[in-house]
Amino acid sequence: MADVDLFAPLSSLRWVDRELLKPNDYNPNKVSRDNLELLTRSIETNGWTLPIVVRPDYTIIDGFHRWTVSGQEPLHSKLGGKVPVVIVDHEDKADDIYGTVTHNRARGTHLLEPMKAIVKRLLDEGKSTKEIGKQLGMKPEEVFRLSDFSREDFLAMMTKDVKGYSKAELLTKL
Repeated sequence: MADVDLFAPLSSLRWVDRELLKPNDYNPNKVSRDNLELLTRSIETNGWTLPIVVRPDYTIIDGFHRWTVSGQEPLHSKLGGKVPVVIVDHEDKADDIYGTVTHNRARGTHLLEPMKAIVKRLLDEGKSTKEIGKQLGMKPEEVFRLSDFSREDFLAMMTKDVKGYSKAELLTKL
């Protein structure tokens, strides 16, 4: 492998029309609809923090899911149809594939104990289970499993903002 100019990709950073980009034909990474919604929320909350990595012909090496959500509302309008890209020009096309896989794998996975500590910290800071679930893309059951609260305590937290319940009625056929 030849020496790589580590500064080259970021020196090529530019905003381009998202329609110029095209997906590669080998990406093994799949993302659920819920995680695409979470990605959209992340971009809306934090701004666009990671450019899409492309070949000189604008084939995506990394960032397919960022590109996907950029074409959907509300992001498409907010971004004006543009996305940030950096260009990587590999001599060996296999390096494009390596780049896709290593970008995906290098992001890692979330470990149980650190996630439990994060949920506990957020709860201790007074964040609601509903807010934690929304911001972290978790269903209430996942927040519960990570919270270490008893079932009763968790249900009390989930319903603390509920103003009341409707009366139960018995419906019968006449």
